[in-house]
Order: sequence, then structure tokens, then C-alpha cells
Amino acid sequence: MKYPLLQAMTLCAASAATLLGTSAFAANENINVTPTQQVTKQELAEIYVLSEICPRMVKDKSQFNQGYTKLVTEYMPGQRNPVASLNQMVQQNDFRSILAEAQSDAKKAGKKKNQVICNELTTYNN
Repeated sequence: MKYPLLQAMTLCAASAATLLGTSAFAANENINVTPTQQVTKQELAEIYVLSEICPRMVKDKSQFNQGYTKLVTEYMPGQRNPVASLNQMVQQNDFRSILAEAQSDAKKAGKKKNQVICNELTTYNN
């Protein structure tokens, strides 16, 4: 269920070196993505960037927040409050450069592509 969103994020906001190559390989090899897959800091940074850009791009902020919370929970299943944990990660020095790269990637993707991802998140909780 999270793979289509990850694929969309990959096309729109992911760094080419880490996520585009992984998605292409997985698509060519028909590898099934499992919940035990190791989540990278780059992926978490990209998800966090959605919390920065999407609220002003979506009409239903409540629906977005629900979808965003579900996405973060799927990527951080061991956390009691995954959104708060991600927000704390963002404050760490070693995470800031990764976050800056994710912000730059989102900016390069442009409003149209980001809008698609943000809209998808508003229906992600259904």
C-alpha cells in the first residue's frame, strides 16, 4: 500500500542517487516491498518536507494530516508518536543536511508534481 506513494515521491521529490535507482531496480525485478525494509534518513526527510509544503497546497488540511500521520506511522512503526519522533529527528545536526537536500529536491520537482503528491496524501488514510 505504501509503495505507490513511495513511487510517486521518488519521481517527484526523491534524490536521484538514492531513490530513483532503487525504485527502478525494484520495478524491473518485481521485488515485493515488505514492512521490514530499512527506512533511510533520506526517505524520512522527504516525508517531513511534505509536512512543510503540503498544508498550503491542499484544501482539506485535516485529511492531509490524517494521511501524513498514516504515512509517517508506516515508515516509523516502532515509535509511539511517529510524527513527534520525526519532528525531533529534524532538529538533529546530522539530519539537517539530508533535510536540506530533500527540500531542494522538492523545490526542483516544482509545484505541479508536489501538488499531485500532496493531493494523494489527502486520500491516503482511506
